[in-house]
This record gives sequence, C-alpha cells and structure tokens, in this order.
Amino acid sequence: MLTIWGRLNSHNVKKVAWLAQEIGMPHVRHDVGGQFGMSDAYLALNPNALIPTIEDDGLVLWESNAILRYLAARYAAGTALWPDDAAARAVGDKWMDWQFGYAEAQRDCFINLVRRPPETRDLQAIAASAAASAAQMAIVERALQRSPWLSGDNFGLGDIPMGVYAYTWFTLAIDRPALPAVTAWYERLTQRPGYASQVMIPLT
Repeated sequence: MLTIWGRLNSHNVKKVAWLAQEIGMPHVRHDVGGQFGMSDAYLALNPNALIPTIEDDGLVLWESNAILRYLAARYAAGTALWPDDAAARAVGDKWMDWQFGYAEAQRDCFINLVRRPPETRDLQAIAASAAASAAQMAIVERALQRSPWLSGDNFGLGDIPMGVYAYTWFTLAIDRPALPAVTAWYERLTQRPGYASQVMIPLT
C-alpha cells in the first residue's frame, strides 16, 4: 500500500493525495510538518525536511511533482493521466514545472492572509502578490481558451499542480480579474471527487 507523509493543508501534499484518489490507489497518509513536526525517522527518509514523501513498494521518493510523474507512469500508463505519446504528455508536463513560478507569485498572499494574524499582515506584500498571481493566471486563461484542460483535450497530470493552487486563488480574500476560462476549468475541477475531498479543505 502507498504511504504518504505530509499534512493535508500543504499544497504539495494535496497534489499527491488527489492523484492517489484519481487512480483509485489505496493509501495511508501520516500528518507530518507544520504543527505536527518531523521526527528523526521522517528526516531519515527526506533529509530536506520538506513534505511530501512517499513509500511505494520499497521506493522512497520526495519532490511532489516527481511523485506525481512516478505514480502516473506506474499506475496510469496509457491513460489520459500518462499518455503513451511523449508529445501528448509534454503538453501537460510543462504546466507542472510552470506551477512553481505561480506558487512563488502567490506565496505572500497565502502567508499573510492565511498564516498570519491580521495585525501582522503586510498589506503591500499582499497587493503585490495578488497582482503577480493575476498576471500568472492570465497566462493560464489564454491556454484554457485554446483547450479545456491544461493537459489538452482531457483532464491529465498537468492539471493537478495548478488545480491545487487554483483552489487557493479562488478562496483567498483578494481582488481577482474576470478570467472566464479559468473559472470554467476550476468549476470542472470541483466536480471531481478527489479534488473535492483532498483539495477543497479550509485554508490553514
């Protein structure tokens, strides 16, 4: 059985837990990081002191997007999650790495509005972060005007990393420009059971 270490209020852990449900993979998840801390046993698995980490059939693996690629390649090969055609995979794959830039843009909004009490919030940082996030989401908007999913014609692995961050984008108390293609994509994501149960949880 797949074991996932990491608290579910982490964007990167959500990615892995969501994919596990998408592929119907039995798994157990242990809360690690944040208020749960990290034991010496965990740090022996992941010396970076980050989450998530998985163990699957003797393989210990960290880095969330590497985990996504591994699970899809092993358990969903030949499906829309991991197409046999390399070019088809690449369409979505680029968004997995692109997402890290978006995460940096959104970081100050998230930290200030979710993790800090109101009296310690940096309003200038929030405004700058919201503007940077909107500029990045405009790129996603243009992509989704051409195809219904970031992975192409079908939901795929490339939709998962930005799909997790889209929930935060639509949940944070910030001004958002009208992005109809992004909004329609997000609404389709919310209909997926794994997204509803593993991603759409209160921001903490």
